[in-house]
Amino acid sequence: MIFVGMQGNGVDKVLDFMKITLINLSDCSKKILFLTACLLTASCSHDPARVTVTDLRSPPKVTSGQHIVQSGETLYSIAWLYSRDFRELARKNSIRSPYTIYPGQKINLSIRRSGVAAPSVTPVRQPKKTVAKSSAPVKKYTAKGSTPKSTASGSSGWQWPANGKIISAYSLKMPVNKGIDIGGKLGEPVKAAASGEVVYAGSDLSGYGRLIILKHNSSYLSAYAHNRDLLVNEGDSVKAGQKIAEIGSTGTTEPKLHFEIRRDGKPVDPMGYLPGR
Repeated sequence: MIFVGMQGNGVDKVLDFMKITLINLSDCSKKILFLTACLLTASCSHDPARVTVTDLRSPPKVTSGQHIVQSGETLYSIAWLYSRDFRELARKNSIRSPYTIYPGQKINLSIRRSGVAAPSVTPVRQPKKTVAKSSAPVKKYTAKGSTPKSTASGSSGWQWPANGKIISAYSLKMPVNKGIDIGGKLGEPVKAAASGEVVYAGSDLSGYGRLIILKHNSSYLSAYAHNRDLLVNEGDSVKAGQKIAEIGSTGTTEPKLHFEIRRDGKPVDPMGYLPGR
């Protein structure tokens, strides 16, 4: 290229060189040179320190601000988006079971600091309020009996959601992966890893494509992302091993299943729950 061997601060020298060279070039060559110079100018003026790379599928835990509910969202999907426990958000926003929310509703994401000084009588009253508010969703899950108790402790009760090989492991280091990626072909079955209730089925979470979230009990949720087709709807009860979707490539560049398990809103390594194979 004609710019090879140029030295110094890029922008000014590129412009000066362009002015001199344009005089002796044809119209076609002038156009090519102009486009090349524009690209180099943008490159030279670019400040890498200002670039923010965001993994939409692995957002950090958000503990401040608010979220305005959009059509199609559920409290569970919002909690998932911000790596929060849905019960915590429900208590904070006085939302009772079955956690119905509406488009335009504001969800407070802030967490009250525990180190704030308080009168001596407050510690006596506060636990009573907390228990009263959190007891409702726990009773609901227990009454439904959607998941065996063994599912909440260790690998017993969980099944593999797909038959393919793991192509990306769980990692909280860069590059972050809050679950595992399982390879597969378009249309292959995606199965419920444990019995539960469908609390989200849609494509409103950026980076996940067509997504299903299952609630297994008061502590555990699991997610199945990038599906081609969703075979269940919100509110459906599913059994472990039941086909709930088909492997797809929505929200990604290749057919695969992204699978996550979260305990009290926090991601955990699915390999600590799935049986060996």
